[in-house]
Amino acid sequence: MTRLDAPSDVTDEVAEAGMGTSARPGPRAIMLEARDVPLGGLRSMTVRRALPQRELPTIGAWCFVDRFGPQVTTMTVDAHPHTGLQTVTWPLTGEVRHRDSLASHVVLRPGALNLMTAGRGVAHTEHSVAPDTELDAIQFWVALPESTRHAGAAFETHATLPAVALSGGATATVVLGELAGARSPASVHTPIVGAQVELPAGSTARVPLDRAWEHGILHIDGDIEVIADGGVELGRPQDSAILYLGTDRTSVTLRTREGARAFVLGGEPFADDLVMWWNFVGRSHEEIADAREAWEAHDARFGVVPEADGVRIPAPPLPAVRLTPRRRRI
Repeated sequence: MTRLDAPSDVTDEVAEAGMGTSARPGPRAIMLEARDVPLGGLRSMTVRRALPQRELPTIGAWCFVDRFGPQVTTMTVDAHPHTGLQTVTWPLTGEVRHRDSLASHVVLRPGALNLMTAGRGVAHTEHSVAPDTELDAIQFWVALPESTRHAGAAFETHATLPAVALSGGATATVVLGELAGARSPASVHTPIVGAQVELPAGSTARVPLDRAWEHGILHIDGDIEVIADGGVELGRPQDSAILYLGTDRTSVTLRTREGARAFVLGGEPFADDLVMWWNFVGRSHEEIADAREAWEAHDARFGVVPEADGVRIPAPPLPAVRLTPRRRRI
């Protein structure tokens, strides 16, 4: 999905250089509340954005989390670019048609994963299969490391993903990376995990974690209580919030009364400072400005989306200040 919003709060897009993205070691229990963001051009579609936060730009390589829905709407996202990231689209309700400049043409349905690796540059569109239908999905961005962020673009879709049985009758679908010995077939470029956990009513489930990684628990629906080893309650995320857990945890326990779904996201703390603006993830102001200029000039770097009929989303103006890496404060 493109970021169609043009933030009036420039400080959300431009941060002073400082600690960068390196994680402070140790366990944390910090609730990252999601905020409503209206996206122009999507017929009044509003998303709940949980990442990035002012104090936390990344969790592992995860650098962006949007929840769009549940809502009755028509998604109409015309051709737009990406650089330096992977888009991870995880639908919960409804169907979305994806086309891109690699000639991919896929209808994405719940339970399937769309993974687009932008590399140096790619363009794509996203449209509802049917107008005015209920849509609900999560879109994540994963920052690419130095070794692959200038490589060619790629696209893959996976209709079947591995599932892991957890305690209490809960299950975890491994969307990206690895959890509890199960590995997703999707391509990854950093040590990472993304998994949806489904908890039946009245259940308690232990979720194993890699102690060297940082993690967060993203609320999808239902009531969730997150408990540390030793029985200490860490928090109860709601409304698409993320409970940030920090590092140095070997597991957490999820408990629900009425049944719930949550998404575990984490990975090795990302080493590089990131400059994020619009749909681009880079390392400097100059990179972002070059990508914007290339998109506006219809540069071959991004290709052409078939059947888009030349309709494309123009890049917003760059802010009047220099783009610098986001600062991690927690």
